[in-house]
Amino acid sequence: MITERALTIPGRYDRVSDACQFVSEGAQLAGFDTDEIFRIELACDEACTNVIQHAYRGENRGDIRVSWQIKEREFVIVIRDKGQGFDPDSVPQPDIPEGPEDLEELKIGGLGLHFMRTLMDQVHFSSDQVEGNKLVMIKYRSESTVP
Repeated sequence: MITERALTIPGRYDRVSDACQFVSEGAQLAGFDTDEIFRIELACDEACTNVIQHAYRGENRGDIRVSWQIKEREFVIVIRDKGQGFDPDSVPQPDIPEGPEDLEELKIGGLGLHFMRTLMDQVHFSSDQVEGNKLVMIKYRSESTVP
């Protein structure tokens, strides 16, 4: 059984779906159901889009390396880029409206990070001058997903 794979894509919006499909295939191998796979894909989409928009400040300014690993109790996604780093603690928590009638008051910004943290069980960021940026997202495998 494949337990670890990696893919490098150009930092372009039209290639984000390739990264999401790649992660989806790993999540399927890890035994997640359709709903969990959708959540994992959404977290990957948000992460790759944030790299292009914020780290690279636009398309075609660098590559995005996406890898996944199936561990005994975890599905681990690592996303790396060589763009500008940031401090995730500096991003304020978004003010999420309570009902659909309040959606017009929703402010743009900080939602991607919020979604990643909500959709995944753990989210960790690191950045340095040599290695670049590294995002680690972990989804726990339940007893039903572990063969």
